[in-house]
Amino acid sequence: MKNIPIESLKVTEPIKLNELPTYIDLECSEKKKDKVLNEYREALSDHQDMMYAHDKYSVLICLQGMDTAGKDSLIREVFKEFNPRGVVIESFKTPSSQELEHDYLWRHYIALPERGKYTVFNRTHYENVLVTRVHPEYILNENIPGINTTDDITPEFWENRFDSIINFEKHVQQNGIIILKFFLHLSKKEQGARLLRRLDKPKHNWKFSPGDLKERSHWDDYQKYYEEAINKTSKPDAPWYIIPADNKETARVLVAKTILEEVSKYTDIVYPELNEAIKKDIPKYQEQLKEEK
Repeated sequence: MKNIPIESLKVTEPIKLNELPTYIDLECSEKKKDKVLNEYREALSDHQDMMYAHDKYSVLICLQGMDTAGKDSLIREVFKEFNPRGVVIESFKTPSSQELEHDYLWRHYIALPERGKYTVFNRTHYENVLVTRVHPEYILNENIPGINTTDDITPEFWENRFDSIINFEKHVQQNGIIILKFFLHLSKKEQGARLLRRLDKPKHNWKFSPGDLKERSHWDDYQKYYEEAINKTSKPDAPWYIIPADNKETARVLVAKTILEEVSKYTDIVYPELNEAIKKDIPKYQEQLKEEK
């Protein structure tokens, strides 16, 4: 299998999405990809178990991408070996009436991972600078002072949102949350093919909505705003990774590899040592248990 250094996927300087590949050939069979993915996810599961025992860090995985980019299946395949209590999936849809009674980051803050666990945001707090930029009228639902019409939404408003997101991520990272953000970079052609497959296969029809085509008509706007959001918010403590997503199996391998390599850098994550007094008496406890048989 071709080795793709994860540093080549990380955004460390301004990027242009239309210059980045949506497909990478790993030069191996799908069977080989499955085997490698399985090795990564087993290693991730073991590491999460150790992180849980260590009880100082947690991991936040942020997944963004256009419709049909493969977020749901990636979550299923990458985290399938985890202890079910070790990973929580949060999917953020249209804000509820209760959520709209709070600031836009509130619902994301209360969904952050507990120490020792992973949380995956399937769509994230970045929807607040993506969907709302394509459809600024959605901002009016937030009932923000001074914002009465879309004409009140100035460039400074969006800059303040980016600053708030950067500060939010910096705060939680300083408190032990490892943040990894992935943009599943899908081509418009491949999205069209996947939408057609949803229509062609009756068992997948339920996934299709006419709204998918409406959002697809805004493709260029979404690409522009994704690019801006990524460039403004990819920081050393909360980096973005651009994952070529035209092949789902390749995307899963690259995401799993990236997560494993990044969390493995935290060499202070180790299993805690037993109290010396307890450790000294282990033979006594073993004997005690054997005598019960």
